[in-house]
Amino acid sequence: MGHYKSESEIEAVVGGFESCNTGVDDFKHLDHLTVAVSYLRHSTPEQAFQRMCSGLLRFLDHHEVGRAKYDEQLTMKWINLIQNTMEDMNPALSLLEITNLVIERFGKMRVVVDPTDAKRK
Repeated sequence: MGHYKSESEIEAVVGGFESCNTGVDDFKHLDHLTVAVSYLRHSTPEQAFQRMCSGLLRFLDHHEVGRAKYDEQLTMKWINLIQNTMEDMNPALSLLEITNLVIERFGKMRVVVDPTDAKRK
C-alpha cells in the first residue's frame, strides 16, 4: 500500500512547496523526497538539484527560517541517492509508483554528510 493514492496528491505537495503555501512545520522528510522525485522525473539530475536548492532557499526565506538550516551537500546527496535508485527502476513506472517506492525505501532514512567531502571538491 503506497503513501500516495494519486499523482494529484504529489502535484499538491510540489505546488505547496513551490508556492510556499505549505507551512514550514508541515514540510516533512517525505515531502522533500516527493519533490525530489518529481523534479528528477521531469528534468536532469543537475536541473533537479538546482530547482531543489533554489526552492528550499525560497521556502526558508519565505517562512523566515535562517538559511543556516539549509545544507547544499545534503541536498546533493539526496538527489544523487534518489536518482541512482530511480535508474534501477523500470522506466515504465508512473510518477505515483516511483514516488511511493522511494518513500517506502527512504522514508525513515537520514543521510549524514561527511564534512571532509567539501574539502575534496
